[in-house]
Amino acid sequence: MSIFRKKSIEDLLKNAGSGGKGLKRELGAWDLTMLGIGAIIGTGIFVLTGTGAVNAGPALSLSFVIAGLACLFAALSYAEFAASVPVSGSTYTYAYATLGEFAAWIIGWDLILEYLLAVSAVSAGWSGYFQSFLSGFGINFPEKLTAAPGSVEGVTTYMNLPAFLIVMAITFLISIGTKQTTRINNIMVVIKVLVVLLFIVSSIYYVKPENWQPFMPFGIDGVFSTAALMFFAFIGFDAVASAAEETRNPGKNLPRGILGSLVICVVLYMIVSLIMTGVVPYAQFSKALDHPISLVLQSAGQNWVAGIIDLGAFLGMTTVILVMLYGQTRIMFAMSRDGLMPKSLSKLHKNIKHLMRLHGYLV
Repeated sequence: MSIFRKKSIEDLLKNAGSGGKGLKRELGAWDLTMLGIGAIIGTGIFVLTGTGAVNAGPALSLSFVIAGLACLFAALSYAEFAASVPVSGSTYTYAYATLGEFAAWIIGWDLILEYLLAVSAVSAGWSGYFQSFLSGFGINFPEKLTAAPGSVEGVTTYMNLPAFLIVMAITFLISIGTKQTTRINNIMVVIKVLVVLLFIVSSIYYVKPENWQPFMPFGIDGVFSTAALMFFAFIGFDAVASAAEETRNPGKNLPRGILGSLVICVVLYMIVSLIMTGVVPYAQFSKALDHPISLVLQSAGQNWVAGIIDLGAFLGMTTVILVMLYGQTRIMFAMSRDGLMPKSLSKLHKNIKHLMRLHGYLV
């Protein structure tokens, strides 16, 4: 058989719904929107905004608009494909239907590696926050289990145990079922968005319009170069498309989930960046690139919010890990079902007893 063979949309849909190999359609527009926000709002809004403010000044908000528009065109393509081919696999599946098996195999592995890299990087950051949190109670992990081998100069380390544990815990959660996974994700995303709104409400009264002058200190070149950097703050919304096979009425709910999450995040990024540069002169963020939000709260005299902001960052990283792992499992599931990965990866469990007991605790 040719490595360039293609699968028709009809064959893809038939394969997804035959022989008990299909996933249950349990997700609505709300769940998909929460998945998108869970993937996008993370370290981008709590960390990357500091670098953006230094490079674009108050015009950082325009950089987010430009980056958001670039993502919008990609999101429209994802929405169109996902609605037309509501099958697990995201761009892997679309490539199989249009470019052939070889291109689909390459794209599938690209996605798997992308999600693995994102999860490993974010889980390491999550581990740092978690260790800092525990140290406040006098609890410390053995130093050899706090970082990857060779990552700390002069210190012998074997593994990052907290990062490993959070990845395993979320992987187990995803294995229980889509409904339970999205329910927990929805709760964490709502709390995370409330934390961002708390920052906005507690800081907006300390905005000084004179700090917005000049609005574009580095000109239009600074705005566009920063937009290229801010694009990375939106990476992850494509994972929503991997839930196509589990979506009710995918023709309507998938576009709503993908585009809705993107619009909400752009608005939040714009408001937060305007408040940040309005409270603190943009040049001062060079001294706090890794904690710009904390600098704003200190300048506004709202130190009591700092701990809550840390909670938002903590949950932000947790939901990013969850959505990235969710997308990865769906890519592997689709590739396995098509015979490009071991068949065992596309088998669905049938209400294993211990999983059902845990499901009872969760609901």
